[in-house]
Amino acid sequence: MILPPVTDQALTELGRTEGGPETLSLLLRDQHTRRLLLLRAVLDAVESADPAVCSAAVRVRLREAWALVEEADRVDTAVRATARTYRPGTAPTPTGDTGAGPAAALYGGAAAPTYREGSGAAPAAALYGRAAAPTYPEGTGTGIETGTGVHVGSAAQVYGDGWGLTPAGGQGGQGGQGGQGGQGGQGGASASAAYGRVEAREPVEGRGGSTPVPGSGLTLAGPPLPPVRALLLNPFIGPWARHCLRGLGAAAGPRGERDARELGRDLAYFGALAAVAAARAGVPYAVRLTARDGVLTLPSLGALRTAAPGDTPVDVVHRRQSLTLRRPGEKDIVVRLQSGGVGAWSDSAAWAPAHALPGLLPGSGPVPLDDLDPYRTARGGPRHHDLSGPVTLDDAERKRWLQSWSGIASVLRLGGEHRVTEAVALLRCLVPLSAPPGSMPGGSCSGTRREAFGAVLSSTPPTATTFAATLVHELQHTKLAALSDMLTLHHASPQARHFAPWRPDPRPYDGLLHGAYSHLALADFFQRCALATPHPARRESAWAQHARYREQVGAVLPTLVGSGDLTAQGRRFVDQMVAVYERLAEHPAPRGQAARAEAYVRAARALWTQRHAPSE
Repeated sequence: MILPPVTDQALTELGRTEGGPETLSLLLRDQHTRRLLLLRAVLDAVESADPAVCSAAVRVRLREAWALVEEADRVDTAVRATARTYRPGTAPTPTGDTGAGPAAALYGGAAAPTYREGSGAAPAAALYGRAAAPTYPEGTGTGIETGTGVHVGSAAQVYGDGWGLTPAGGQGGQGGQGGQGGQGGQGGASASAAYGRVEAREPVEGRGGSTPVPGSGLTLAGPPLPPVRALLLNPFIGPWARHCLRGLGAAAGPRGERDARELGRDLAYFGALAAVAAARAGVPYAVRLTARDGVLTLPSLGALRTAAPGDTPVDVVHRRQSLTLRRPGEKDIVVRLQSGGVGAWSDSAAWAPAHALPGLLPGSGPVPLDDLDPYRTARGGPRHHDLSGPVTLDDAERKRWLQSWSGIASVLRLGGEHRVTEAVALLRCLVPLSAPPGSMPGGSCSGTRREAFGAVLSSTPPTATTFAATLVHELQHTKLAALSDMLTLHHASPQARHFAPWRPDPRPYDGLLHGAYSHLALADFFQRCALATPHPARRESAWAQHARYREQVGAVLPTLVGSGDLTAQGRRFVDQMVAVYERLAEHPAPRGQAARAEAYVRAARALWTQRHAPSE
């Protein structure tokens, strides 16, 4: 079944910088599917890669990591099904310190399976299932062009209309034969032989269902993702997959030893992800991972720093929610998993735990404050000119983040209940950045990455109001980028030639649309705050912000509306932006604030024209 198209209602809501539960669910569902498509593209590219590009050993390690993910998904599914059907008085076996973990019922107390890299020890059925490989015909459906010489076909052709992951089906081939195929490194094989079918099917909770948005009285369409699948769909899977595909793509050209080493490092990240998924599911295992430049990152758990500076093998053993990390010539480190999905703790100074901020609303999940993941910012590529680099937080900085976060829900609610809903629904993690170079005290910067849907990058927000405005701003970019993946809004040239009063440089049409969209949301947000707050000083500040953002949007709307490159859907989208802009005039800012905003935009235009007007 084909994924639902963007409805007129969804397009209208998004054009108004809003988005009800059905619309937000549509964006989430589409982005989840695209991440699975990218993951499948990586698996296919690895199997078909020339041995000079991807060695047999690397290929085998990826297969074994995938087998561990399948086992984790199977156990997680079985445990969740048991939890839904047990009768009072017959509670499921507890997990963690007090029991054998959720895998106990499946293993019957037997010794844990071992998935050691390069050993071929993973179950043959898991590694070499006989599911048929989907095809990716170009030009049919909404395919994904990865920009790396790899084209991925439409979601409907591969995944149907649900979410999730289907393990390898069938009876399974002969492990020895499959192993020989991997060892031999013969290119051209389909990933389905090694990985089964990566499929977005109905979630384990069953067909239909819904996910409440705590504290809002609203629900998102579709049940929540199970933990293992949520880990596979985390925001950094997108950047990781695209980085791998660049290394595997035919367009990359001849490879040297360094390129092969970097690709091996990139693919090894999935082994760490698989180890985390299995630990979260309670699957006992023993694997060998590699600390990259002396650091082994276990996504959502933390990072281990080894004494050796280079790439170092680390044996990881999981039993009963406890990880034992073994390094050559060093004392073992024991790490214990924490409930809530983020963090693991150890008394060793070599271990840095992952941290998270509390749920935005009571009952909502924690929001990771990720300063560890190696794919949290662009690696080796150009960085946005206004953004600083990533930073590792100390306790004092984390405290400042928490202080600003603690008051953010009430500020967002002043700007409209829909701002709270979209933050709970779309925000998946925060990536700390250092303070902008040369910024004044209280200055900040923020951004999003199109390939990392759900992640917001930001320097430490000085106040809850600044933090709330950052989320409103960046989540509009998130929504518009996701919508643009689903349909074409315009066919404008990428040439940077348009004036934008919020930037000193010329902008392409798409950049102008993104900027106007996010600034329109901020104009609406601050107007609502000004009308709702009882504090005079805060009200005056909100009116000033509203007046400036509205004036900035008004300066570029004629360019957006007058473009002949808009599609029919793009025209409806921009028309809704105009409707919001006009509605804002119903409650104008105080005259002094409006006059200062007009003067600001006039000065910005004059300076821009002086710098960028064509010479005579």
